[in-house]
Amino acid sequence: MVSASVQSRRAASALIPLAGIVLLATSSGSPPAGARQEPPYPSQEQLRQLQLLTFSCARDNRAVACDQARGQADPLLDHPRLPGSCKDALWQIREQAVVAPINSFERRDRLDRVAVQILRSCQAGSRPATSGGGQSEQKRPGGFGLLPSN
Repeated sequence: MVSASVQSRRAASALIPLAGIVLLATSSGSPPAGARQEPPYPSQEQLRQLQLLTFSCARDNRAVACDQARGQADPLLDHPRLPGSCKDALWQIREQAVVAPINSFERRDRLDRVAVQILRSCQAGSRPATSGGGQSEQKRPGGFGLLPSN
């Protein structure tokens, strides 16, 4: 006769795989309800619009274009996927895209340079590659800079 403890172990061992199947069936691969999803990367059109507004602010020195440029740059500063160089340019727009009493060449040039930098540093593929220097596998030196012996 089989004892009660042996029967309970057999029942538990039969339920463990079943519990795993139920767990897999209930999780649909989506993040939990409390998990935050990253916002989408800014589109090329959105970055181009910011660039044009910054150019307009530099050229015309009017509150409408400057306020819109700052308004578009400000929320992008908190974007988790943008590189630091992009956020530096966004910060400069936020700080410098203001109406000035005199629209000097230096002011216009500073804003124009930042506007050009937006497309260079904020595009989706603008992060530097982390490849291994481009040497072919055959010509790479050994551990102490010596060529491997054949």
